[in-house]
Amino acid sequence: MTVVTRLGSGGPWERTYGYARVVRAGASAWTAGCTSTVDGQVTHVGDAAAQTAQAFRIALDALAGVGAGPADVVRTRMYVVDRSYADEVGRAHNAVFGAVRPAATLVVVAGLLHPDHLVEVEVEAYLADD
Repeated sequence: MTVVTRLGSGGPWERTYGYARVVRAGASAWTAGCTSTVDGQVTHVGDAAAQTAQAFRIALDALAGVGAGPADVVRTRMYVVDRSYADEVGRAHNAVFGAVRPAATLVVVAGLLHPDHLVEVEVEAYLADD
């Protein structure tokens, strides 16, 4: 039987909307969408690269909670509210995952939950040793 672990981060929407920050089932782990929201406040307003870096820190912290690290990441998704942010978001992704080179998707969306969010990310990991 596969053990499923679900962890929250205390983020403002997790309890209200009924989701976990990270879920691990067997060797696979997935994060919920992560933004640059810290202690209920959007950080780095107007700076897509800094928001991306913060969102990936939040995602990696969540993955660490279920035993996964950056080298275990196999897929990322990035959602941006304007295509003009693509290069800076992509470079921020490279700064975190350039050596790992996960499969990645970057999508332009009409908007995100908070009007100051410029980017949201999702991260998936596979722990091969499990």
